[in-house]
Amino acid sequence: MTGYADSMASLSGLVWILLFLYLIFAPQLKHQKLLVARRRLMEAIGKKRGSNVITMIHRQESIGFLGIPIYRFIDIDDSEKVLRAIRNTPKDKPIDLIIHTPGGLVLAATQIAKALHDHPAKTTVIVPHYAMSGGTLIALAADEILMDPHAVLGPVDPQLMNFPAPSILRAIEKKEPKDIDDQTLIMADIAEKAIKQVRETVFELLKSKMDEEKAKEVSRILTEGRWTHDYPLTLDVLRGLGLNVSTDVPVEVYELMELYPQPMMQRHPGVEFVPTPRGKNGQSMIKF
Repeated sequence: MTGYADSMASLSGLVWILLFLYLIFAPQLKHQKLLVARRRLMEAIGKKRGSNVITMIHRQESIGFLGIPIYRFIDIDDSEKVLRAIRNTPKDKPIDLIIHTPGGLVLAATQIAKALHDHPAKTTVIVPHYAMSGGTLIALAADEILMDPHAVLGPVDPQLMNFPAPSILRAIEKKEPKDIDDQTLIMADIAEKAIKQVRETVFELLKSKMDEEKAKEVSRILTEGRWTHDYPLTLDVLRGLGLNVSTDVPVEVYELMELYPQPMMQRHPGVEFVPTPRGKNGQSMIKF
């Protein structure tokens, strides 16, 4: 009996060890599987369009042992990687940059936008869902913007300490100088400079795509605080501004977005649907 009990204890200990190892490595293996599937689909899109496909998808992915989501926005790490990808693309090869982002650092977004703008071959930014703020700045750099009919871009007015720069300036205009404290005056000075800098950047990105006066007008509209910072600029609004926007988003891009899942804890349990087959001959292009 003692030997039997010892054997059962050893077996139980082995089971717990295997379970522990599974909990550690299963999420990592699943994530690696997603990475491989993404790479294959990106290569398929590039082959179909004759382009180098780059992605900048900011969602929350659960890849750790405890499933802790990683919150993403445009940062310096993104700009380093995108610039490297653009630099490694042959000068005569088009670039397709697929963007899904709430925005991020002006510095990083500006670096990406200028690098994309300066690429000699055709550049296309593809927006399957949204590209706000800094994402919009990057989209403006492209020769063409492909958007889902219901995708949106956003204003590019700078934000200082979570306050819109144009609103800071308007607030001090309503007060007498003697009633404004030094800190607010300093913020107003920074806000004025920030608006001017972003407006000049937008103008530089647009002036080769439209009449210079029109480029100045669009850059002013997008930075003056006409809308709230999260206001969705729809296809009609963007076309009204004179931007080169099309809805010819390759179906494979939607397939690619399915490979960037939200973590389970972030998914809304009230939204479910039965997927309709897409792609040639009605076949889904996702294979696991």
